[in-house]
Amino acid sequence: MEKIMQSRMDRGFMRHQEEYEQKALEVLRSGWYILGKEVESFEEEFASYVGTKYSVGLASGLDALWLAFRVLGIGKGDEVIVQGNTYIASVMGITINDATPVFVEPDEHYQIDVDKIEEKITDKTKAILVVHLYGQAARMDKVTELCKKYNLKLVEDCAQSHGACFDGKMTGSFGDIGCFSFYPSKNMGAFGDAGAITTDDPELARLMKIYRNYGSEKRYHNMVVGANSRLDEMQAGLLRVRLKYIEEITEERAQIAKRYAEGITNPLFIKPEVADGATSVWHQYVIRVPKYRDELMAYLADNNITTIIHYPIPPHLSQAYEYLGFKKGDFPITESYADEVLSLPIYGGMTDEEMDYVIDRLNSFRAE
Repeated sequence: MEKIMQSRMDRGFMRHQEEYEQKALEVLRSGWYILGKEVESFEEEFASYVGTKYSVGLASGLDALWLAFRVLGIGKGDEVIVQGNTYIASVMGITINDATPVFVEPDEHYQIDVDKIEEKITDKTKAILVVHLYGQAARMDKVTELCKKYNLKLVEDCAQSHGACFDGKMTGSFGDIGCFSFYPSKNMGAFGDAGAITTDDPELARLMKIYRNYGSEKRYHNMVVGANSRLDEMQAGLLRVRLKYIEEITEERAQIAKRYAEGITNPLFIKPEVADGATSVWHQYVIRVPKYRDELMAYLADNNITTIIHYPIPPHLSQAYEYLGFKKGDFPITESYADEVLSLPIYGGMTDEEMDYVIDRLNSFRAE
């Protein structure tokens, strides 16, 4: 069996290769490479897809996060509630603005435990950052209720959840701002770094366009100290092609997840489940291995199967956030997930043979 990668992007490209190449040539021949019609068209199409009035293309998902808090006016002395078991970029979006992250433990679906948010709200709390982790929508009914009750801003980290819904409403359309990454491995990946925000607020969209372009609305008239964070024409054009096939991409991953759910029977593993009212677009298929995770990874590697841990070090225990003063044991659920989670191979173009092989190897694994 040829090596099975945890993620691969070439097959997704090859499926619509002609369209991607045609679009790339079209952009190259246009002579216009920054903030042109491709970006404008993508912003309109993506906002329509998510169900918001506006979208603003940016250079990355991290830029989407830190600029979101910047335009919302959240900074030094302010607290932002966020789940503990997220990728560190979520937290960086808060701390780049000198605001303080307040961590909440995850629930059994790896999303923020909405029943533990209220106890963390103080008079310094200004926002909740919800991360729709691994492609599953968080329980947004309770979150929006709390934001309304305490007059908090709501930012969504949708880096992994393009197309996921809660109660029929798409992630990225609940909050003041939805933040998206189009990193190549995402379900809706670009061919390099790229990101965007979504919002229904025309003023937030206007400010985001100012901040992404050196803080200027009009050339050489700089209103604020901004950033150079523009989605470029090439990535916007290629993302327009990808967006046409996002439902196909989502359905394919759902079928892989279904096959794993039905086929994996080894009692050593805990398989993921989707919460009531939520959907998952299965950016990752994450099992938990309470014991023998390292042994399992080595065993799978010996059998030409690559797996990844998303994520081995929780942000509160990272060197970058030592200054926050947390220690091991402060967030036991977050920490146990970090010690147990394992992402299985899942990607566009995965063959039946590859899926069956992964399932067979997992079921054949024995603790000894």
